[in-house]
Amino acid sequence: MDYFLELFFGGLTRGSIYALIALGYTMVYGIIELINFAHGEIYMIGAFTALIVASALTLLGMNGWSLLILAGIVAMVYSAAYGFTLEKIAYKPLRKAPRLSPLISAIGMSIFLQNYVLLAQTSDFLSFPSLIEEFSFMEEVTYMRSTELVIFVTTALATALLTLYIKFTKTGKAMRAVAQDKTMAMLLGINVNRVISVTFIIGSALAAVGGVLISSHIGQINFYIGFIAGIKAFTAAVLGGIGSIPGAVLGGMILGWTESFATGYVSSDYEDVFAFGLLVFILIFRPAGLLGKSTSQKV
Repeated sequence: MDYFLELFFGGLTRGSIYALIALGYTMVYGIIELINFAHGEIYMIGAFTALIVASALTLLGMNGWSLLILAGIVAMVYSAAYGFTLEKIAYKPLRKAPRLSPLISAIGMSIFLQNYVLLAQTSDFLSFPSLIEEFSFMEEVTYMRSTELVIFVTTALATALLTLYIKFTKTGKAMRAVAQDKTMAMLLGINVNRVISVTFIIGSALAAVGGVLISSHIGQINFYIGFIAGIKAFTAAVLGGIGSIPGAVLGGMILGWTESFATGYVSSDYEDVFAFGLLVFILIFRPAGLLGKSTSQKV
């Protein structure tokens, strides 16, 4: 039973990180129908930023939760700035271009950011400090670590706050209006450019949170972690229904558990086979994803 619980909570941890990244994918797609393939690199940049900040603050004598919070905030701000700049440079000029053009631009920016970090840092894996302290009340728990609990609680809080923000704030309502009909939103006086920028900023900040937490949990990072995590998070977003926030979280959890149980009970060599096989199986019966809505084209 302990082994099952260990795999369950391990999958919950993976799924929570996939969900945090998938939220950025699904928000951007919901607003401008763009697959931002550079989103995984924003997650990676957040992790590297936290590593640099944490290393500097450790030399100054800071430790504990204050170190995690400060490094996380700086990583969120820095990644949000990258996301904002990415949208202005790579995507905004191509909004009226054929749909293939921004997709190619996104792939190009993903490769550019990977190589940028590779040249600025190193191709080797770097050790990442454990920023999350062990809780005393979890000393007797053998199947779950404190970092896993923090990751899950953070994802749940981020999802709840994002849902409340979109439902009840002025900017959130503007996001929903732009997602439904961009032209009508502009006629009603909504600043569409500002809404799109805010969407990229929020998605990038959430990805940075995921990067900081999983790096602290695993204990190492390199320039390539964003690509793999980005592909998995995109899979989670499609699985749950891209454009749906609850769908992104559900897809992340299902993908995380599928990989964890496949690794534990079959072989780690087949975790991707099971994960993408499940995606294909679900999309055969639910082409829009588990919680996605089918859209009809007007002719």
